[in-house]
Amino acid sequence: MNIPDDLQYTEDHEWIKIENGTAAVGITDYAQSELGDIIFIELPEPGDEFNAKDSIGTIEAVKTVADIYSPMQGKISEVNPILEDEPECLNTDPYESGWIIKLTNFTCKDGDFLTADEYKKLIQ
Repeated sequence: MNIPDDLQYTEDHEWIKIENGTAAVGITDYAQSELGDIIFIELPEPGDEFNAKDSIGTIEAVKTVADIYSPMQGKISEVNPILEDEPECLNTDPYESGWIIKLTNFTCKDGDFLTADEYKKLIQ
């Protein structure tokens, strides 16, 4: 199971990478493996604002449909355009080309998220 040390994680199996005032968000390798083959993703629109734990879209896989949750309060600055035509990249590359949204004007504090080690313990 690939769990990069340079990311933060949620108990809902999202990852967060904060750089230069932007938070990229996606689902973890564990989440995509549990979902199975992903065939469709419903995404929010840029400019939409969400609170932490709000559902921002859904992922449809062959065997289930799962909500995607915002890990923090913020404004959607960008959605991944690749996912519209290639939702399966969530399966093949969840941490790079499979990012889902980018947030700006977000609110979070130390301790809001899990470290890689804490996330590994959660999924064991």
